[in-house]
Formats: sequence, C-alpha cells, structure tokens
Amino acid sequence: MNLQSNDFELFGLALQFAQDRVAIDARWKDLQREAHPDKFAAQGAAAQRVAMQWSVRINEAYQRLKAPLKRAAYLCELRGAAVNAENNTSMPPEFLMQQMDWREALDDANSLEDLDDLGLQVKLAMRDGLSKCERFLDHQHDYLQAAQQVRALMFIERFERDVQARLDQMETVERGQ
Repeated sequence: MNLQSNDFELFGLALQFAQDRVAIDARWKDLQREAHPDKFAAQGAAAQRVAMQWSVRINEAYQRLKAPLKRAAYLCELRGAAVNAENNTSMPPEFLMQQMDWREALDDANSLEDLDDLGLQVKLAMRDGLSKCERFLDHQHDYLQAAQQVRALMFIERFERDVQARLDQMETVERGQ
C-alpha cells in the first residue's frame, strides 16, 4: 500500500463513477484487516502508529468511495475539475426555479402526505442527477459538466435533509397529540 495512492488505487478500483457498493465494502474490510494496529503489536509502537495512519487513510477513502455524491466530487477533483461548491454557487436559471418551487412547497406542506410527495420528487431528482454524473464522468469524460452536476446535487442533498427534518418534526407533533 502506498499513502500517495488515490482512493481508487488504494481500493484496487477502476477510476470511474460506476462502482459496486458490495465490492467497495468488502475491499474496505480486507484493507482494515491488513492494516489493523493489533496485527503490528509485536513490531512495536512505531509500527502500530503507521498501521493507525493506514487505518485512518483507508477509512477516509472508504467514506468518499461509498457515497456516490462524494465519489463524483472526488473524481472531478482528480480529473482537474474542482467542484468549489463554497465559491461557485452559480446554477442554471431552471435549476434555481426548481429550488424555489421546492422551498415554497416545503413551506406550504401541511401533511405527511405533502412531505412524502415532495421527498419523492427530491429522491427522483437525486437519482437523475447521479445518473447524469455517471454519464458525464464515465462516458463523455466531461468533467466540468460533472462538477456542475455535483454542485447541483449538493443543493438537492441539503434540501433533502430539510425535507426529512420537517417530516421528523411533523411526525413528532402527530405522535405527541
């Protein structure tokens, strides 16, 4: 293992968006077994510290690889198309209009059914956006478009959390009555 390897190299995966989650999970377990500090107890404290560094590195890579949106953002970065979500928030007007419509729908939602419907729309948009990421990254090799799609998905993911929080709040109120 090489600390300088990117996450895909570390896990022995093709440098692409489409991945098998089961294979990622299995490889993570294998790598963790190989690098577990207890395996190096007889070699002393220095070897255990190195093993701990490896364990941390493996876990960081796993967190990026297992989550499709993080994986897409990481691939964009590796391909020279930084996502820069903190600094680059420009979005196409139709996307912004959709976000405004969703925000209004969330504010106006008066029932669990309203929130479930909105949540379904958001999940479908997320699935569609991830599909576009795969197309841009793996087929068209258009990393700038992929980075723009990742930024849009970050907005959608944040909104999805807002919908879930409102749903949890509404369910708590209903249970309390």
